Amino acid sequence: MPSSFEKWLLSRRSMLFATISGLVGVFRAPKQVAAASDPSDSKWDLSDQEWKKRLSSDSYQVLRREGTEPPFTSELNSEKRSGIYHCAGCDLSLFSSQAKFDSGTGWPSFWQPLPGAIDTKVDFKLIVPRTEYHCSRCGGHQGHVFNDGPRPTGKRYCNNGVALRFQAA
Repeated sequence: MPSSFEKWLLSRRSMLFATISGLVGVFRAPKQVAAASDPSDSKWDLSDQEWKKRLSSDSYQVLRREGTEPPFTSELNSEKRSGIYHCAGCDLSLFSSQAKFDSGTGWPSFWQPLPGAIDTKVDFKLIVPRTEYHCSRCGGHQGHVFNDGPRPTGKRYCNNGVALRFQAA
């Protein structure tokens, strides 16, 4: 059992390591992207003002500014009906309800997108690289994909509910 001095020393070392790592990450991280990805369809290359008119303020923050809604706030998190989840920005079909699962994270989660629905890029906003995904048509930020999902893909597409529109079958 470590002595109180060893605990104190370990605690200080951990804090020093975390501080140095954070500073290195901040100064070495690539420039952060502050807006959504470029659209693949020029019809969806809208101005900032046009997006603000088209979207609710919460949807705008997520889709166009790559924000994140608070966990457990989206009604879509508990949606159980059959249907299709669409991009709230351009209405492209992104996910089938058949690929939805309860991840316990507080955001709607899917194990697979529909073919051609999303594109990905690396995001360094939390210093550690993560894979961000966005709508392949309008470039709207949807969420991040992680390797801790269920079979058959093992992926968890963790989506912001305000970035989606659900259409029941």
